[in-house]
Amino acid sequence: MSFSMSPPPFGVYAPVVCFFTDDEDIDFPSITHHVQRLLASGVRGLVVHGSNGEATHLSQEERLEVIRHVRTLVKASSSSDAVIISGCSANSVRETRKLVQDAQTSGADFALVLPPSYWIAAMTKPVIKDFYLQVAASSSLPVLIYNFPGVTGGIDLDSDMIIDLARERPAIVGVKLTCGNLGKLQRISATLPSSQFAAFAGKADFMLPGLVAGSNGVISALANVVPRAHVELARLYKAGELQEAITLQNGLSLADWELSKSGISGVKTACQCGFGYGTGNARKPLPTVISEAFSLSHQSALEGIIAVEKQLACRMKAAD
Repeated sequence: MSFSMSPPPFGVYAPVVCFFTDDEDIDFPSITHHVQRLLASGVRGLVVHGSNGEATHLSQEERLEVIRHVRTLVKASSSSDAVIISGCSANSVRETRKLVQDAQTSGADFALVLPPSYWIAAMTKPVIKDFYLQVAASSSLPVLIYNFPGVTGGIDLDSDMIIDLARERPAIVGVKLTCGNLGKLQRISATLPSSQFAAFAGKADFMLPGLVAGSNGVISALANVVPRAHVELARLYKAGELQEAITLQNGLSLADWELSKSGISGVKTACQCGFGYGTGNARKPLPTVISEAFSLSHQSALEGIIAVEKQLACRMKAAD
């Protein structure tokens, strides 16, 4: 394998939502607007085809079209060299390897892989460990483990397995912990050097505690809506401005909880209501949250953090 074994750089990563038209076709103009806004905000990376990207609702060709489109936008950006992490999850080693190879050819820098979960009774720890070892052994991209029990029937990888996988396969360079287990994050960061392995907090509501525990940043659904607020929190933490960081984290945590009640479609609708592009359209059977039913005035925490986002944008523009 010729790629670098280095993990993704520290920073904020947005798990990019996939916008659809009313006919459920991919809405590339809205994706363009969205990605350009994310890049301008200072995010360090973009995660495509994660849970928020509705990858399970896309054909393989559609997945590759989105990766190529996002890569083109990153290349065209004069202000960002963001890396691209592509979700490459399947229930077999063979198909996962193919997804990784296709993602690499289309422009991804890293692969994000869920544990297999279809035959859940057979997914013992040895089986799951062997799955990751086999995928990483021939992967054309560095691999990040994706630990999200909510979408894998409750499968929750412990810190021992994650640490063992990182030690046995240098191609396994990180983990996204959407499980929210800060003790797990702390154990991983205390054991594995950050130069070799990146553990990411997987939600905005524990971004600051995650940074204290050694997180490499955050991969947060809310970063689709308020990326600058996440970037600002990381800056405040690194600058040692703890009280200001706590205040901003309070806003993010409350907004994240409000937004989580609306699901993936709600993330897209928040972009529509707050920033004027896209729609909440999801591919069925996911429900669509329409803008008329998504009043920011009834979601005070989300409305408040969007106001902070716009203030930060104005501040950045004035500084330029």
